[in-house]
Amino acid sequence: MRKLSILLLCIVVSLQLASCSPRDFLTRRLAADLIASSSTFRAAQQFQLRTGILSNQEHLSPEYLVLQHRGWISATQARCAPDITPPPCWDVTLTPSGVDTFRPLLPPEDAGTQTLRIPAVRRELIAVTGISKQGRVADVEFTWRWGPLNEVGAVLYSSNNRYRSTAGFRCYDDGWRIVQGGASHPSVPLDDALKNAEPVQ
Repeated sequence: MRKLSILLLCIVVSLQLASCSPRDFLTRRLAADLIASSSTFRAAQQFQLRTGILSNQEHLSPEYLVLQHRGWISATQARCAPDITPPPCWDVTLTPSGVDTFRPLLPPEDAGTQTLRIPAVRRELIAVTGISKQGRVADVEFTWRWGPLNEVGAVLYSSNNRYRSTAGFRCYDDGWRIVQGGASHPSVPLDDALKNAEPVQ
């Protein structure tokens, strides 16, 4: 009788364990996999370069100064358009080196326009640093950095800078999922968590 009870107990435990999926337990590894494979996290960050007549403020932005230092753009003083104030204004153009660098990266629809949009960097997950669970919801803290997709991204975004974000997770009938934008949930959706990332000191 005792052997039969032990056998039945083993069968029940085995069936319960078999009904659990790997997504039923929010581990750091699962959280990292869900974050890293999310389309929100993996979306490429575009850099937008405007050429033509620009305000002094736009011309002196850190990104334009870096591109000018690399010899990819040049600027000459120009008359301001009526909707651009205060003077001075600058006529920004790509140099031959800039054309060689940017042309292969441009989508076909941007050819010949004054606004050039190129994918420059993509987020790279460094580590999940903490999980705070309360029932079927959780907050997951993680660190990440920008990974360059090309030479422009490598020049404009430092891969040495680290960022910290905290995103909400929720357990559904098929396991844990990241809270996406617009969901009614007390935790922060992933897109907001990435926008509000804090630099890691």
